[in-house]
Amino acid sequence: MEAIRPVARTLLRDRAYQAIRDAIVAGEIEPGAVVRDAEFAELLGLSRAPVREAFSRLVDEGLLESKPQSYTRVTAVVASDVRDAAAVVGAMHELVARTAVPRLFAADVEMMRSANERFAAAVRTGDVDAALVADDELHDVLVRVSGNRAAAATVARYTPLIRRLERRRFGEGGNCRSAGLHERLIAACAAGDTDGAVRVTAEIWRGLAALADEPDEEPGGTSAVSTEESGGASAVSTGVADGASPASAEETAGGSARRPAPEPAHQPAREPGDAPVRRADR
Repeated sequence: MEAIRPVARTLLRDRAYQAIRDAIVAGEIEPGAVVRDAEFAELLGLSRAPVREAFSRLVDEGLLESKPQSYTRVTAVVASDVRDAAAVVGAMHELVARTAVPRLFAADVEMMRSANERFAAAVRTGDVDAALVADDELHDVLVRVSGNRAAAATVARYTPLIRRLERRRFGEGGNCRSAGLHERLIAACAAGDTDGAVRVTAEIWRGLAALADEPDEEPGGTSAVSTEESGGASAVSTGVADGASPASAEETAGGSARRPAPEPAHQPAREPGDAPVRRADR
């Protein structure tokens, strides 16, 4: 049967990584929760090897922490980590905006407008999932058009650290990112105003970094966002993880788990008469 082919191990690793990452970011697995490879392998319908590889990658990216032969658990939301991640991701978005704006086609700008309409509608109804998906789609247009694979990989790696806190603020009644700021960004892109687009992008990401400094009190009066540095102690539960032992040579033969960078090729959906948005077109 030609349609039935072996599933690549990289796909299994990515599936495990994406599922566990998304559950952590969404708060379905709370900070301090112990995670066990056997449990997640059963939940995901996978062997333990790709789950262990996903754990290793999530430890590297700061969403999990591990003590060998003791535990693997979800990290606390640390304010300094969020600020650092927002600074790095913001710098990457400024870089791609500077590269992408002169290359934008009218179809690309229209994709950004459509994403912002979905974003604004989701904010009005309090749909955090739809709002963050639309927000990603809007900014991903500039990342894609820039063709900068290194920037794309950096954004993909550090954005989840920011999303954890952004989701919490949104759920507390916050405005997430302003649709008004998005409108200003889109207007600058449509006008071919590279400097203006970069300025608005910087403003958006400064606002996200500031989320880490907002007070966040749980009902008991304790802060839900830790101010400890990454190496500091945090008041979270501990336990022994079933996945403390290393994977066998056969299980890890697929190599290390690394998320592939998005395809940088800029292939906009052109309409008849569509042309790059440039100053001469205004």
